[in-house]
Amino acid sequence: MNKLTSSARHKPMDFFAKWGTIATIVVMFTFFSVHLWGMFFTQSNLLSILRSASITTVIAIGMTFAVAAGGMDLSLGAIAGFSMNLVAMCFIWWQMNTFFALIITLTISSLLGFINAFLIVRFKIPDMLATLAVQFMINGIAITMAGGGSITEGVVRSNGLPAQGKMEPIFRAMGRAPTIVIIMLVVVVLALLFFKFHKFGRYIYVVGENIGAAKLSGINVNKFRTMAYVASAFCAALGGILLAARLGSAQLNAGDGYLMPSVAATFIGLSVAGAGKANPLGTMLGALLMSIMENGLIMEAVPYYSVNIFKGIVLAIALTLAFIGNKDSSK
Repeated sequence: MNKLTSSARHKPMDFFAKWGTIATIVVMFTFFSVHLWGMFFTQSNLLSILRSASITTVIAIGMTFAVAAGGMDLSLGAIAGFSMNLVAMCFIWWQMNTFFALIITLTISSLLGFINAFLIVRFKIPDMLATLAVQFMINGIAITMAGGGSITEGVVRSNGLPAQGKMEPIFRAMGRAPTIVIIMLVVVVLALLFFKFHKFGRYIYVVGENIGAAKLSGINVNKFRTMAYVASAFCAALGGILLAARLGSAQLNAGDGYLMPSVAATFIGLSVAGAGKANPLGTMLGALLMSIMENGLIMEAVPYYSVNIFKGIVLAIALTLAFIGNKDSSK
């Protein structure tokens, strides 16, 4: 009888642990649509939410790789900012076309993931400390590259002459809907397929769940941890590129504002459908939840500096549900 009673008590908690994120999205969206009638549920505002969620999702997919491997990457915001500056320089300073600008930016920015992996894998530095150090370093590099200012079309360079290059229309289109949303969906689907069907994706999960067991089973742990941090840097770089395409320029430290939403989106996604681990679909839903909440609160005239209070509350609740679900499933 006691077991039956305990099971009955846990059913509501199990439901919220598995479907709480989706339920919260539905409730929050409905509330803002009704309370802000004629303002929130409009085509322009919905597109704004999707654009914001798209950039957060792409960067957060990078965090998903790191967390899936049992780590954490606090350098994502800095890498996004670095790639934003670099791609803007390619266009505005060096007058490159879109193809070369993207290839150069993604390649160089992805290599920054090797720095994280080298510190973590080779020297056994805790991931949060290593990536925090790399964050400061990359931020400094990005600011130095930009000369301490923004990179915009026609900006006067250090030699006193205005920059001659412009961002190509095809590049600017990447930052507008529906292109930016399509890019986000492609990234999510590819990450889903990688984790679900590719053996490397499954190995990353194994490494993240139990490094010792992964070593005993013959998995090259260092290889897959390195792969996770490089993939993390690649996604952050792509997010920075999308941000540059959306703004049409590169702003100092613009990528830093996406670090905590990416962390929140990833960990909120842990509980989706009872996954109990970092997963691309959950991350996308977590990013959507954060974007809906931020957009709605700002439209409710909540000061922008107070929005983080609500973000923190939602993250704390999501983490509680996720870890309660994990604890119950392990019994």
